[in-house]
Amino acid sequence: MPVSDLIRQHSAALRALLILTLITGFAYPGIVWVAGQLPGLHDKSHGSIVEAGGRAVGSSLLGQSFTDANGDPITWYFQSRPSAAGDGYDTLASGGSNLGPENIVDTPADPALLATGSDPESAGFTPSLLTQVCTRSHEIGLLEGVDGTRPFCTPDGAGAVLSVMGTHTANGAVIPQRVVSVNEPCRARSTRSTPVFLAEYQGVPVECAPYGEDFSTGRIVPIAGNAPAEPAVPADAVTSSASGLDPHISPAYAEIQVNRVAAARGIEPAAVRDIVAAHTQGRELGFAGEPRVHVLALNLDLDSRYPVSGTASGQ
Repeated sequence: MPVSDLIRQHSAALRALLILTLITGFAYPGIVWVAGQLPGLHDKSHGSIVEAGGRAVGSSLLGQSFTDANGDPITWYFQSRPSAAGDGYDTLASGGSNLGPENIVDTPADPALLATGSDPESAGFTPSLLTQVCTRSHEIGLLEGVDGTRPFCTPDGAGAVLSVMGTHTANGAVIPQRVVSVNEPCRARSTRSTPVFLAEYQGVPVECAPYGEDFSTGRIVPIAGNAPAEPAVPADAVTSSASGLDPHISPAYAEIQVNRVAAARGIEPAAVRDIVAAHTQGRELGFAGEPRVHVLALNLDLDSRYPVSGTASGQ
């Protein structure tokens, strides 16, 4: 190839590089920045920061937790939904748990490590999605004074799941010979007397799950139980959003928190309900999505109207 042709091709490539650099590296970011300064967009482009008492307390676009240093719910605040973003509402780790509806069997903790003082997570315990939902429902029921039971959950807040082991018939059914509650581990390696949620299954006693045994050879059977088909604790109270940063909860979840918040602030539940109603947003365009309550805005309004003595809002 002649040298003149090489120079011409490289010259064209360099011109294209220069033009694209100017467009994508300077012009486009500049246009986006200028657009972000326009009235109505300036606040959003700067993070929709919410201030109270002269300091930033959050963003209207991002959820946050309302817990104390020990991770326990602060009783005078409405609680957000669970978050799977990092350790909870971590904006640098936005995302869900990526656990599906078939994730129903826990990974148990090593009892030897538990005996040395390790916490369950350090001892290897990984709850299934089902147990996470059941545990949250149980804890919220205790916190809010409502029925925390739900289908496929044990009374203690674990996934109600059996491994049914036995002989298989020609049509694929299992004639039970041994039945284990896989999410209720035995309290010691030497005993199987730990109480379980179900006494027997098809005439066979149900055992706790000894550590180290493989129960995947049995048929995994979730048990619905006799909990209400429509639990008192709503779904958004026990499941995280896809982003893990949802700033809203459902009106149903807000409602079961009203009595607790009212008691903690020393006011009537009706007053709290009025504020909840004021912060309840309807469906987008009247039909898209579901009604929702902005938790941060609600809690700040409560602090403004009914501050709690001894807290930053009540001083």
